Amino acid sequence: MSALPHLLLTAPSLPAPLDPGFRPAALGNRRYLAEARRSGKARPLALALERDHGLVSVCRTEVCAGGEGLDADTELYVERLVKFLLWQKGGWRLAVAGPREIADRLRTVYRAGGARAFDAEIVRKVYDRDFVVEHVAEGKLPAERESAAPLGGHFDGCRIGFDLGASDYKVSAVREGEAIFATELPWDPSTQKDPDYHYAKIQEGLKLAASKLPRVDAIGGSTAGIVVANEIKVASLFRSVPADRFAAKARPIFLNLAAEWGVPFEVANDGDVTALAGGLSLRENAVLGVAMGSSEAGGYLDPQGRITGWLNELAFCPVDYSPRAAVDPWSGDRGCGALYFSQQAVVKLAAPAGIELPKAHPAEQLLFVQDLLAKGDPRAAKIFETIGISLGHAMALYAERYDYRHLLTLGRVTSGRGGDLILDNARRALAADYPDLAERLRVSLPDEQSKRVGQAVAAASLPKR
Repeated sequence: MSALPHLLLTAPSLPAPLDPGFRPAALGNRRYLAEARRSGKARPLALALERDHGLVSVCRTEVCAGGEGLDADTELYVERLVKFLLWQKGGWRLAVAGPREIADRLRTVYRAGGARAFDAEIVRKVYDRDFVVEHVAEGKLPAERESAAPLGGHFDGCRIGFDLGASDYKVSAVREGEAIFATELPWDPSTQKDPDYHYAKIQEGLKLAASKLPRVDAIGGSTAGIVVANEIKVASLFRSVPADRFAAKARPIFLNLAAEWGVPFEVANDGDVTALAGGLSLRENAVLGVAMGSSEAGGYLDPQGRITGWLNELAFCPVDYSPRAAVDPWSGDRGCGALYFSQQAVVKLAAPAGIELPKAHPAEQLLFVQDLLAKGDPRAAKIFETIGISLGHAMALYAERYDYRHLLTLGRVTSGRGGDLILDNARRALAADYPDLAERLRVSLPDEQSKRVGQAVAAASLPKR
C-alpha cells in the first residue's frame, strides 16, 4: 500500500476497555462507503464466488475511484471483504467485475507466498481445486445460484448427539426429544498425531450415551472444522495428523463410525448446529449462532428456516482493521474473529487486565478467569466487557452479510456472569454506534445447561430415521 488507510481505522464511541486500539470493521466499512458515495466518483464492484455443484454467491458494493487519495483504504476494504465472503460462503473461483487493478491485486494476495496464501490452501483442501481470481465484464459475471437444506429437528426414537470441541467432547442421550443424559468428556485432539486416538475417544462417548438408552436409532454430530457429506475436509482437531494418515483415517472417520453403528448418522459443522439449536430453542428463524469455545464457530438459519450450506467459518472473518490487531497463530492473519470471541480471547486479554494465568491448557485458564470473576475481581470483568464491546460491532458487521434478527451466543466463554457482561456490553456498543440496528437485532444466551451441552442435543436431531 502507498499509504496507511484512514477511513477504515475508525475508533468506536465506546472504547474496548482492554483493547483501546480496536478499530471495528463495521464502522470502517460504513465510513468508507459513505465517502465513496459523497465523492460522486464511486465505481461499482461485483464479486461472484463459485463453490461446489455450481453454486454461486454474488456480492455488490462500491469502491472509491483511483486518484482520490484513498487507494490504501480501497485495497484494505476489498481484501477484507473478499476474505469475509470466502469464509462466510466458501468458493474456489472468484469472478471480479469492476476495476481490473482490483482483480490483479487480489490475484497477487491469494497466490502462493501471498498474504492470503493460507486461505487459498484451505480452499484447495475443501474443494480439491486451486483458488482462482478472474476479471470479467459485468455481463459475464456468473448469476447467483444458492441452495439451502431443510432444517433438522428430528427427535423421534432413541438418539445420540455429540459435539466435538478442541478441549472437551459433549455427548447426549435423547429419547423422544428429551435429553435423559448429557456430559462432557475431556480430550486433547489437536496434539494427537494418531487418528486412532480420535476414533477411540469418539467411540467412548457414543458407547457411554448408548448405555443410557434401550437402543440407538440415529446418531448426529457437531464438529469444529469443515464437513462435506460426512467427510472431514479441514479441522484443527486433526491438525497434528500427518497428511497421509489424515486422508486414510481422519477424513472418513464419520463414515467409518456410521458403518460400525449401522444407523442413520449425520455430522455438521458446529456453527450450523449452533444455529439449529438456536432455532429450536427460540422457535424462530433468521438466527445467527455464535459459539465461543476453543475458537469461534458460526452458523446461520435463514428467514425461511433453512441451513444454507455456507461455510460460516466466522473464526477467520476479519472484525478488527487495526494494523496492530491480534494475530491468529494458525492463519497468521490479524483481527479475525477467533482471537475476539473464544477462550483464546480471554487468554489474550488476561495480560492487559493484569492477570497472571497459570501454566495450563487454555480451557483451564478460562476457568481460572471465570473463577476470579465469580469472586468479584474487577480485572476479570474488564475481559468480558471487552469481548462484549467487540461483539456489538461484530453484530453490525455480520448484519452487512447475513439477514438475521437474533444472535444466539453459546459456548463455555459465555458461562456464568461473563455471559451477561458480554451481552450487556454488546447492546451498549450497538446502541452507541448503530442505533438503526440496535432497534431490530436481539442478542441472547440460552439457559446454562443448554449453553454447555445444547449443541450435542440439537445435533441428535440431524439425521432422519
